[in-house]
This record gives sequence, C-alpha cells and structure tokens, in this order.
Amino acid sequence: MDKILLNEMQFYGYHGLFPEERKLGQRFNVDVVLHTDVRQAARTDEMENSIDYGHAYEIIHQLVEGEAKNLLETVAESIAKNLLDTFHSLQACDVKVTKPNPPIHGHYQSVAVEIYRERS
Repeated sequence: MDKILLNEMQFYGYHGLFPEERKLGQRFNVDVVLHTDVRQAARTDEMENSIDYGHAYEIIHQLVEGEAKNLLETVAESIAKNLLDTFHSLQACDVKVTKPNPPIHGHYQSVAVEIYRERS
C-alpha cells in the first residue's frame, strides 16, 4: 500500500490529567501515515484521486488544539477516526501523538502514543 506522510506537525493544546496542563497548555507533535493507493492520482495528476493532505492537516489541527482530553490515547484515536471518516480512499492510518514535555520527573526525550487503525 502506498503512503502519504505528514511528519512532525506541531500544535499547542490543553490535553492532560493535571490541572496545570489544562490551564497552561503545552506543545504536541503529531505524525500521521495515510495508507492509500496513489496510482490513479499519479496517472491523472488530479487531487480528487488522492487525499488532500492540507485538509488532513486542518482536521488534525482542530482536534489537537480543540477540546481538551485527559489522555494521548484519546487524542490519537480521535485523529484516526476522523481521518478514516473523512477520506473514503484512506485504507488505514498510523497516528503518533507526542508530548515533548510532560509533567513527570525523570530524564527522557518525550512520551508518545502510536496507533494503527484500518477501515473495517
């Protein structure tokens, strides 16, 4: 299956369990892989035969910077569901939501949730 990748998108959201996360907010990074067949789009050079990644970006942007969720798992699931519901040629997607600076003690680069969802 062919892939369209949206890499290292950065957003500012208010997701988290702690009150300070919901009040102050923080940066979130999102990576998405859209599994779709791009042969028809390549042959015709027409957008209607592909997935508009600008539109996909806007969906992700609205979800990450929209209503606060407690868990990264919920944010990732919401992104996958909305993308699959919006783009009928999308067969599956990988979604990774990274929180670079979670309020936990220790030495680490980031925490993240990564899911794979496919059309049923």
